[in-house]
Amino acid sequence: MTVRVRFAPSPTGFLHVGGARTALFNWLFARHEDGVFLLRIEDTDHARSSDEMTRAILDGLAWLGLAVDEGPVFQADGLSRHRADAAALLGGGAAYRCFCTSEELAARREAAKEAGEGFGYDGRCRAITEDEAWARAEAGESFALRFRVPPGETAWEDLIHGRLSVSHDTLDDFVILRSDGTPVYNLAVVSDDLEGRVTHVIRGDDHISNTPKQLLIYGALDREPPTFGHVPLILGADGKRLSKRHGAMSVLAYRDAGFLPAGMVNFLALLGWSPGDDREVLGLDELIEAFSVDRILRKSAVFDLEKLEWLNGRHIVSSPADQLATEVLRVLEERAARKGAGLDETHPGIRSDVARLEAVIDLVKMRPRTLRALADQVSPFFARDIDYEPGAVDRFWNRPGETAAHLRAVSEALGRIDEPWTAGELEVVIRALAERLEVGAGRLINPLRVALTGQAVSPGIFDVLVWMGPARARRRIETAVGWLDAKAAVE
Repeated sequence: MTVRVRFAPSPTGFLHVGGARTALFNWLFARHEDGVFLLRIEDTDHARSSDEMTRAILDGLAWLGLAVDEGPVFQADGLSRHRADAAALLGGGAAYRCFCTSEELAARREAAKEAGEGFGYDGRCRAITEDEAWARAEAGESFALRFRVPPGETAWEDLIHGRLSVSHDTLDDFVILRSDGTPVYNLAVVSDDLEGRVTHVIRGDDHISNTPKQLLIYGALDREPPTFGHVPLILGADGKRLSKRHGAMSVLAYRDAGFLPAGMVNFLALLGWSPGDDREVLGLDELIEAFSVDRILRKSAVFDLEKLEWLNGRHIVSSPADQLATEVLRVLEERAARKGAGLDETHPGIRSDVARLEAVIDLVKMRPRTLRALADQVSPFFARDIDYEPGAVDRFWNRPGETAAHLRAVSEALGRIDEPWTAGELEVVIRALAERLEVGAGRLINPLRVALTGQAVSPGIFDVLVWMGPARARRRIETAVGWLDAKAAVE
C-alpha cells in the first residue's frame, strides 16, 4: 500500500503556525514512507474563501519547501460527487429527509436554553415514512438530509492517542446535505478523501469530534476508512490555545521578519514531536529520515519564540555565505527603498564585491538570529553612512572628550601600519598603544567598535578592521571624532 496523506486548509485565512505544522507532519510522513502528499483546498465556504488566501497558502508551503505531489484540488469542484454520495446514503437507509426549518430549530434551541437544558436534534423526522417524505419532497417542500445514527459506539485506533471511542448516545442525527443541496463538512471530507485514495489522516485534536461521524459515513458507504491520527494543539506560554497575542503569525510573516525556511521547519517539527534523541538542530533530510508518527507527543506543545530564534540562528551559522548573501541584499534593498534610495547609493560596492560580501557574512554570522539582524551586522562594512546606537554611545562614549582623544591616537597608529592590514599586526599595535596611554585595551577597542560599526557588539575588532579596510576605517574614525568633539563642546 502506498501511503497517501493530505493537507486540507480552508482558504479563509493565511497559513498559520498550526496549519503549517499539520502540513509538515503529513509531508514528512509521506516522504519517510515514500508516499504521496496531496493538497486539497476546502473552499466550500464561498462567502469567506478567496483566491488571495489560496495563493498565500501555496506561497507559504513553497517557502517552507513542502513540495506538493498532487493538487491543489478544490473541494468545491466535487459538488456533484458529494451529492451522489449523499443520495447513496439516503437510498441505503443510512440517511433521511429532515423537513424541520431553520426557524423551527431555532425556536426549539431557544426553548431548551430557557429551560436550562442542552439542545440536540430530537430525531422527529426519523418517524416520517419514506413514502410520505418522498411525497413532501415532490411537492416542493424544502428538506435537508440527516445521517441516521445507529445505537452503539464508534471506536478507532488513533495513531497518536491509541484507542478512542464515542458513544452514539452523545451524537445527534447530523446533517450531511443542507436544504440548498450543498454538503456539510463531514460528508464532503469523506467523499474527497475517498476520491483522493487517502490512507492516513493526520490532523489537529480539534477534529476528534468529527472522526466518529466520518467513520459512520465510511461504514454506511461500505468503504474502508483511512487511519486517523490527531495531533495535540499548540499552546501559548499561558497554556491557552495559540493565537496572535502569543506571537503566532502567518508563516509568510516569519519569512518577512527574517527567518529562514530551514529554521522555521526545524522549529515546527519539534512542536510536539521528537527525533528520539538529543538532537535539536536538524535539516530537512535529517527530519525526513527520523520522522515517525509514534514519536508525536500526546501532550500539547508550547510555542516558544525564543526557541525559534535560537534555531534560526543555528541555521544561519550553517548556511553557505552565498545563499545568505541573496537574503542580506534583499533586506538591505528593502531598507534603502524605504529611504527613497537605491542599494547602490546606501551601500556602494556591495553588489559588485561579491567575495568581500561573502567573507563579511562568514565573519559576522555567528551571532545574529534573523536575517534582519544579520543584515544589521553586514551593513556597516559597506554603508556610506552609519547611525550610532544610543545604547552603545551611552555605554562606551560617555566621556566624549577623552574618547575623541583616544580615537585620534588610534587613527594615527593605524596610519603607520603598512597595507594590506592583518589582524595579528593590528592587535599588536592597538594593545601597544593602550599600554602607552596607560589604559586597558578595552578603553580603545570598545569605542573603536562604535566608531566603525555604530554598534556595541561585533565580531573581533581586528577582523572588523581588516574587512572594513584602511580607507573606510579611517573615515569612520574621523567622523566619530568630529561627533564626539561636538558633544564634548556642549557638555
